[in-house]
Amino acid sequence: MNDFLARAARGDGDAAYDLGICYQTGTAGVAIDLIEAHKWFNLAAIAGMEAAQFARAEVASAMSARQIAAAQAAARSAARGWMAQTEQRAA
Repeated sequence: MNDFLARAARGDGDAAYDLGICYQTGTAGVAIDLIEAHKWFNLAAIAGMEAAQFARAEVASAMSARQIAAAQAAARSAARGWMAQTEQRAA
């Protein structure tokens, strides 16, 4: 799980997708959490993974509008944090 997180933090779409699967299915030691699954699928989709777009839509179909909004906010926050880290490393 830590490996997925580290790779996803570097913008690895495959790792973000794998995290989405973990949270969608409750594998790799995490409980099912559709908000987290949606967040990770969203980040994977931003990284260019087409499969993540479909997975995100599938998860969203089982979520309320409030849950989807929370997942989108979490994805935006994560993306901003990672971009800030990238800028600091580049400086």
